[in-house]
Amino acid sequence: MSDRSVSLQRNTLETQVSVELNLDGKGESKFDTGVPFLEHMLDQIARHGLIDLSVIAKGDLHIDAHHTVEDVGITIGQAVAKAIGDKKGIYRYGHAYVPLDEALSRVVIDFSGRPGLEFHAEFPAGTLGTFDTELFYEFFQGFVNHAQASLHIDNLRGRNSHHIAETIFKAFGRAVRMALTKDERMGETVPSTKGSL
Repeated sequence: MSDRSVSLQRNTLETQVSVELNLDGKGESKFDTGVPFLEHMLDQIARHGLIDLSVIAKGDLHIDAHHTVEDVGITIGQAVAKAIGDKKGIYRYGHAYVPLDEALSRVVIDFSGRPGLEFHAEFPAGTLGTFDTELFYEFFQGFVNHAQASLHIDNLRGRNSHHIAETIFKAFGRAVRMALTKDERMGETVPSTKGSL
């Protein structure tokens, strides 16, 4: 069992979210959120990030998916922050370019301890199935606020909204994987001239 495994819950009047993750996993996943397209995207994070990820969520879907998607992002961010702890020996920075047919996206992340999101992606379609594409931003905003990371997401080109979304989430998974990989040369050193992140 990895020492970077975490299980936690976040409960509000709007949602109840349970997340289990292992940053040193094999990309195995289990989801039950009531939001199928979100689950499809979470699977990309798990598979491309080699993160074992389980997300169980019950939310006020009779209103819409906003609270559920945002709170899943928040809870995954909290779990990642807890799993990496003092950040000793990680690469800290990660980046990835991922294409899918005509679409191409770039994701760059820094587990700096300072939350920030630059999200530059336009989706030709307002919905994917019943999923509101505006909620992608809310997911990543929730993540960075609680993972304490600086995240830059740029869709460089694309015509198909499904393709654009997949390239973003696949690149995100790969960037996170790179940033949180243990660097043998760093040993137990925190990757910062300040000595802490």
